[in-house]
Amino acid sequence: MSNEIEIGRGKRGRRAYSFDDIAIVPSRRTRDPKDVSVEWQIDAYHFDLPILSAPMDSVMSPSTAVALGNHGGLGVLDLEGLWTRYESPEPLLAEIRDLPAERATQRMQEMYAEPIKPELITQRLKEVRAAGVTVAGALSPQRTQEHYQTVVDAGVDLFVIRGTTVSAEHVSGNAEPLNLKRFIYELDVPVVVGGASTYTAALHLMRTGAAGVLVGFGGGAAHTTRVGLGIHAPMATAVSDVAAARRDYLDESGGRYVHVIADGGVGRSGDIVKAVACGADAVMLGAALARAEEAPGRGWHWGPEAHHPALPRGERVEVGTAGTLEQVLFGPSGTADGTLNLVGALRRAMATTGYSDLKEFQRVEVVVSPYQPR
Repeated sequence: MSNEIEIGRGKRGRRAYSFDDIAIVPSRRTRDPKDVSVEWQIDAYHFDLPILSAPMDSVMSPSTAVALGNHGGLGVLDLEGLWTRYESPEPLLAEIRDLPAERATQRMQEMYAEPIKPELITQRLKEVRAAGVTVAGALSPQRTQEHYQTVVDAGVDLFVIRGTTVSAEHVSGNAEPLNLKRFIYELDVPVVVGGASTYTAALHLMRTGAAGVLVGFGGGAAHTTRVGLGIHAPMATAVSDVAAARRDYLDESGGRYVHVIADGGVGRSGDIVKAVACGADAVMLGAALARAEEAPGRGWHWGPEAHHPALPRGERVEVGTAGTLEQVLFGPSGTADGTLNLVGALRRAMATTGYSDLKEFQRVEVVVSPYQPR
């Protein structure tokens, strides 16, 4: 049965689903949540939690990256953020939080116009390494050629190339584009790349040698990509499509497994559950971690799209503060809105449907919901 809908006589569109459109259903078996494993491993790096932080200044500082690492997740630093442009960014972070809405975008553009300083990239990554946790940093495709050697020399364990969208075949008549396949082959560290939102785009990224692919486009809490560019990828369909690319690439490559990481639209615990159910191995969280008391944004959230110098496709939004980072991850929760005890909710969902680990849980039955949940 075709999933296409006629938009008009000259255009048809495929029906796609967001996480709000679907639900998981129980099976014949249940388990004790204490018997459920949510561990995750990519390359040689093992994590107690399938959670990476989004590389955003409102979410991660060197100290919060260490804290998330100590809790069993992976903190990813934005190596183009305020922490690599200014020796002491705390006053600027406080200013961003206090800016009136009509002034926020322009003032952030001014702040982020300060050049990135390679010595600060080295310093920030070394601060994380000194704490003994896995070190991860992110650059955009546009900045990777310029700064990757500094990042590698500083001792990064996982290198993330993250943009609104990242393709294996960027075409430019003005500058030589980043050759992902050659770049990843020459690096000695595993690379996670994205975002991708379609089967074909993800398959091409997997063929570059990437260890993981980020899935998402314009679906985050602070994105306005759908409004500004008219582009958006509903996440349930996107994750499922990329998971299919992973399956086919596994056969094509003779057994090479590439991790699928949902990045965007994963704001509450139920979204994490559905992301894994659709095929994600892990999730990259922005707004969900920005609600922690320790987050640099202190209840405010923004990404690099919010201060693009020519065409901002994001904004500073108030997500509020829900509790400490430990409460956000492990509870206890005093609310029923999915903002606290994210890991406990994932364990509970897996136990309720009878699955013991994340790979098994990817096989859970999913239905299209006939209603819009709260």
